[in-house]
This record gives sequence, structure tokens and C-alpha cells, in this order.
Amino acid sequence: MNFVVPETGQYLSPAAGEIFVALAVLVIMLATVFARRAARGLAYFLTQLTLLVTALITISTLDSNTHFTFSDMFVSDPLSGLLKLVVVFAVMVALLYGRGYLADRKLDRPEYYLLVLLMTLGMMVMITANHMLVLYVGLEMMSLALYVLIAFDRDSVRSTEAGMKYFVLGALASGLLLYGMSMVYGATGSLDLTIIANKTSAFAIDSPSTDRTVLLFGIVFIVAGIAFKFGVVPFHMWVPDVYQGAPTAVTLLIATAPKLAAFAMAVRLLVWGLPHLAFHWQSMLMFVAAASIILGNLAALVQHDLKRMLAYSGISHMGFVLLGLLSGFAHDGVVFNEPIYSHRWFSLAFSGALFYAISYVLMSLAAFGMIVLLSRAGFEAVRIDDFKGLNRRSPWFAAMMMFVMFSMAGIPFFVGFFAKFIVLQAVLEAGHLWLAVVAIVMSVIGAFYYLRIVKLMYFDEPVDASPLRAPAELRVMLSVNGLAVAVLGIAPQALLTLCEHAFRASSLYR
Repeated sequence: MNFVVPETGQYLSPAAGEIFVALAVLVIMLATVFARRAARGLAYFLTQLTLLVTALITISTLDSNTHFTFSDMFVSDPLSGLLKLVVVFAVMVALLYGRGYLADRKLDRPEYYLLVLLMTLGMMVMITANHMLVLYVGLEMMSLALYVLIAFDRDSVRSTEAGMKYFVLGALASGLLLYGMSMVYGATGSLDLTIIANKTSAFAIDSPSTDRTVLLFGIVFIVAGIAFKFGVVPFHMWVPDVYQGAPTAVTLLIATAPKLAAFAMAVRLLVWGLPHLAFHWQSMLMFVAAASIILGNLAALVQHDLKRMLAYSGISHMGFVLLGLLSGFAHDGVVFNEPIYSHRWFSLAFSGALFYAISYVLMSLAAFGMIVLLSRAGFEAVRIDDFKGLNRRSPWFAAMMMFVMFSMAGIPFFVGFFAKFIVLQAVLEAGHLWLAVVAIVMSVIGAFYYLRIVKLMYFDEPVDASPLRAPAELRVMLSVNGLAVAVLGIAPQALLTLCEHAFRASSLYR
């Protein structure tokens, strides 16, 4: 099966969103310099306006075709359009949730919002890259902004320590990824993912060759880099420390939108770029996914810090996303050397993985948004005990948190349940029975620490009986967020169909 380029042109409209964000960063930088007194409020307003316009531009340029530009290094397809829209939405919501939190701690400086926009630009470049060099540039743009954001609270030793840990480990992971890309380039003579996919079809056979050996070593390093950005075993060490050490408003960002960028990177490099060698990276992802689900759930059981608990929970959820990605290349125990795009399990696996990633972002936004809601100046509501008696303080937001916990636990009928169900169905369709058993058993065990939060909220005495105080926009958005978790669980078909269409339309030319 050869990969073809359907539409090639040196026009800029497919990259209009990215170009607009880059220009907006320069405009906001100048505007905040001249508006000194109103710089903080102006930076927030202009950042949200930039993200809103970016979403509208992405929608206006989106169609069912695949477009290439910048010498075929940039691809615009339905999958990239959907992912960019969700990324922009997640960043907008995270900024809204975190505005009051940052203001209470005097962290809402213009530089914060500029770094968030640069991080968003990096994620958008990652999502639309059709070239390994462009993908790496987007990855570094996102990572460098995150390094600074994590350590943004310079008066906090824990925040500075978390930023340094992420910087050191992130630099190591970037080196591994870059080394893997160089090996793939050495074996194929190209960094273009479409060309790589065509050339690696010759290496799918088992006959030994030097180029094939180099290519397989490159895949090992690439999978290592992807695993770090997902925050999965064995590259998970940074996740709990960074989640706990970073300001909660920053943790909101780390736990949501970058996961979608990592998902896009995995799809571009593995599913689109190296499909003919799926057997090899699929075996590695099996170990990574199973270990992540096991370790994530077991470690979360003993946590007393809610941010660390959600960090280990996120490791487990990313394991489920990887289960979906690795299940798109097999059926009834027979592993193929290429994805069979027209078959049912292709849609079931890849669209299920995308559905799970989007659902996780939605749930994480609400979970960390609740931490922000309960926090105030001089107080961080990061301990699980801080949620005791929340039902007496606010029955409505206790219900919202209950929805999120039930959804993360995979209890019917919330979006998390349906996400797990469709991924497990894809795993069984692919013939990986043992993976499905491990995932189900660990999900049952993991439900304990989610339900413990619900028990504390409804059956324990509150530590602080004072009413919740928060801006109206935070309350409204958090309510919408919590209700969306419930509604999408009852009626998930629209989002699932959108995910399936994005993958199918993007794969028509693959």
C-alpha cells in the first residue's frame, strides 16, 4: 500500500490558525508593554480573544480533504482540525478556571499568558506536522513554554523543583526522540512521514538488513519519546512530582491539552509514518500500556494529595489510550503489517482512542477545576481531606465532582464508562484478551480511590463549613463541564461519530 499526496500547494490557508497565533503573541507582547497598569487584565482578554479567533479560523478552513503545504511538511486534515479545536477549547477553559487562582497569588502576569499562547502554538504545530523536523520543533516549543510555566511561582521551592525535574527529564526524552528520528532518517533517507511510510514497506518482511536493524532501533527511541510525553510507564517519574509542585492553574494545562498533542505525535509517527512496522512498536506499546494501567491504579490507592492521585490516575488513563492505538492493527489474533482502514476494527480502535483522549481532557478539566474552586488566597485545596463535607457547603458542586469521579472510575452512564467500553471492545476485537483482563481488573481496583472522594464529600463532616466563593464565570463553566461529562455518557454517539469521521477522512489518502 502506497501513501499518496492528494493535494499539494504552496498556499498558507491550512496554516492560518498557527500563523494567527504567532502574530498575536507579538501584538500582545507590545500591547502589554504600553498598557502597564491594565497589562494583566488586557493580556488575559487578548489571549482568550486570540484563542477564540483561532478556533473560528480552524473551523472556517476545515473540510473533508487533506491539504499539504510548506513543501509537504505541513498537513491539514479532519483529524488535525478536530484536535486543534479541542486543544484551543481546553486551553481557554483552563485559563478561565485559573484566572482567579493566579490573581490571588500575584501570578497573573502578562508573561504567563504569552507562554500559554506559545505552548498552544507548539501543540498546533505538533498536530499538523507531516515532517519529523517540524514535529520536533513543535514539541520543543511546547516543552520550553511548559518548563517555565511549571516554575512560574519563583517564591515556591516546590514549584522551582518541579520545573527543574521536568526540564532535566524532558531534555533527556527529547534527546531520545531526536536520536530515534535520526536513525529513521539514516535508514530511509527522509524525514517526510509520507515518504518514510512508503519506504518502510520494504522493511516489513523478516529478511535481515542493516537498514532494517537501524530502523528498528530508531523505533525503540521514538516510542520512548512518545511514552514520556504521554507520561506513561517507564517514563512516568516526572508526572506526580510535577503535578504536585506546579501551581494548580498550570497543572490544569499540563494534564489536559498536551495529552492531545502527544496523541497526535503518536498517530503521526507510528500510525501514519510507520504502519508497516506496526508489529514491532505494537509489542512495545503493549508492555507500556499494561504497566501504566497497573502502576497508575495501584499507586493512586495510597495517595493523600489529590493532585498526586490524579497524576497516577492520568498515567492509567493514558495506558487506555495506548490500548486503543495498538489495537488498530490486528483482528482475531492476526497482526497485520499495515492498518486496514476500511475495516470495522480500524474505526473501533483509533476513533475509540481519540474519543478516550478527548473524554480524559474533559474530565481532567473538571477535576482540577474543582481544586481551583475550593482553593483561595493562602490555601491550596490539594489534600483529599479538603473535600470532606463538600455536599453541605455546596450540594451542586458536590454533584459535579461526583459526576467526574464516577466518570473517571468508568461507572455507567458517564463518558468515562463509554470511553473504556469502546477501547476494551477494540482490544478484544484485536485478539488481546489478556490486555482486556488486566485493564478490567485494574479498573475495578482503581474505582476505590475515586469512590473514596465521593464518600468524603457526602458522609464526612466538613473541615471548613464556609460557603464557596468563586467568580460567576468559573461557577458557570465548571457546571457546564460537569454536566457535559454526564450528558456525553448518555449520548456519546455524536462525539464518537466525529472522531470516526476524522480518522476515516484523514486516512483516505494513506
